[in-house]
Amino acid sequence: MKPTSYKHSPMKSETHPTRRQLLKAGVAMGAWLCVGPALANSDELQALIREFSGNAPVAPSQVLIDIAPIVDNGNTVPITVTVESPMTGSDYVTDIAIFNERNPQREVAQFQLTPRNGRARVATRIRLATTQHLVAVARMNDGTFWSHTVQVSVSIAACLEEVV
Repeated sequence: MKPTSYKHSPMKSETHPTRRQLLKAGVAMGAWLCVGPALANSDELQALIREFSGNAPVAPSQVLIDIAPIVDNGNTVPITVTVESPMTGSDYVTDIAIFNERNPQREVAQFQLTPRNGRARVATRIRLATTQHLVAVARMNDGTFWSHTVQVSVSIAACLEEVV
């Protein structure tokens, strides 16, 4: 008896996808579901930074974010941002802003400083929804912008409710 050839099977039709095509489509859909939101979050984050800087270039220097790289509980996470600046009348930090990638509200905090602060350092506690990037941006009195980006891994998430 001659084996049946599946290439010419009456069950196969041009309108029905093969298992291989379905598998490829499933893998592509899964990849998009994983990567798509991350790209959107990154785009939103960059848009907020551009808005804060007035589309001025932001250089990755002079700013240091001090935060634990792994956080057990995202409900209260201590963070310190320090900017290298003499804080004199002619050279000082006017603002420090902290942005995040995945919380419902991307703008975490903004601090205004003057030379009377003595040093460009702020500390607070924040909530983190999940593992994400944090960006601190410093605005100098001469109109330049400096930044630092870190990734923080969060074990127990916070901020999961939607902003109304």
